[in-house]
Amino acid sequence: MRILLNTLYVTTPEAYLSKDGLNVVVSVKQNEIFRIPIHNIEQIITFGYMGASPGLMKLCADNNVSLTFLSPQGRYISRSQGPTRGNVLLRKAQYKNSDEPNYALHLSKLFIGGKIQNYRNILRRFIRDNGDDEAIERVCEELLRCKRRVLNAESIESVRGIEGEAATAYFGVFSRLLLNQKEDFVFEGRNRRPPKDAINAMLSFVYTLICNDMTSALETVGLDPYVGFMHTLRPGRASLSLDMMEELRAYLGDRLVLSLINRKQITIKDFIKQGDEGIVMTDSGRKIILSAWQNRKKELIIHPYLNEKVSIGLLPYVQAMLLARFIRKDIDDYPVFLIK
Repeated sequence: MRILLNTLYVTTPEAYLSKDGLNVVVSVKQNEIFRIPIHNIEQIITFGYMGASPGLMKLCADNNVSLTFLSPQGRYISRSQGPTRGNVLLRKAQYKNSDEPNYALHLSKLFIGGKIQNYRNILRRFIRDNGDDEAIERVCEELLRCKRRVLNAESIESVRGIEGEAATAYFGVFSRLLLNQKEDFVFEGRNRRPPKDAINAMLSFVYTLICNDMTSALETVGLDPYVGFMHTLRPGRASLSLDMMEELRAYLGDRLVLSLINRKQITIKDFIKQGDEGIVMTDSGRKIILSAWQNRKKELIIHPYLNEKVSIGLLPYVQAMLLARFIRKDIDDYPVFLIK
């Protein structure tokens, strides 16, 4: 099992990254504010536009440390990675299978079927913990029907259409899962670019973190994160990462957002309006989420397929490994991650 090392998050927009020997140096206005040996981290994620020196980028590439650039609001900009790792035969099989309609449809049904089931499990858990709710019960039934339809779908287009219906139903009752701060965190469904409310800003931010971790995981096991089975190919788009993160969105992303709000770890003061409709997180808000994200990744669970204890932060790597085994025909099917 791969050891989960640290991720360096640079949240100060004015920060510039450089190297000093084997150290990563973070500076603001030419004043050093932080340094860490390159061997202590496995990836760097920076929020801002100041960038990094060519020397640091080479240091990262030489030490298999990925360097990801996000905007101050958490939108993906670019990613720097060292030489491609992995078995060329595995990638060749991936490319071949991605062009096979029945193979791509099969995996798409598993990804989205798992996503919908995890939506439903989150709602069912809320009912178990907080009592009956007729609106949520109705959505649980609707999600069950959607999952069955997905598993019987005959085209990827049908899968996408049913996925949209399921997401609309799920997010239609998402605000009912809030136990505190309901007046401050108003939510009327998913929207983005820009997010129009605090919850959407948090969801988009956390989904970006999940996608980045999934991209690192796929590269680690030797798969190409840019060649997917359901999400269409597009230059610069990590299509397989987007495919793979579908089953993890609810468990890793939605539950974290709900927990932060319900425990009052984050408040509406951690957000500011931008323009007439948009809303963005403050620097303190990002730090709250990143701290909770890192702590969450340290928690241990029993993986439903492996039946072994793994840290939550390793879930993207475990699922990427299982997909690689399926593509190599080492296992009969891909075991999608399902929460209880």
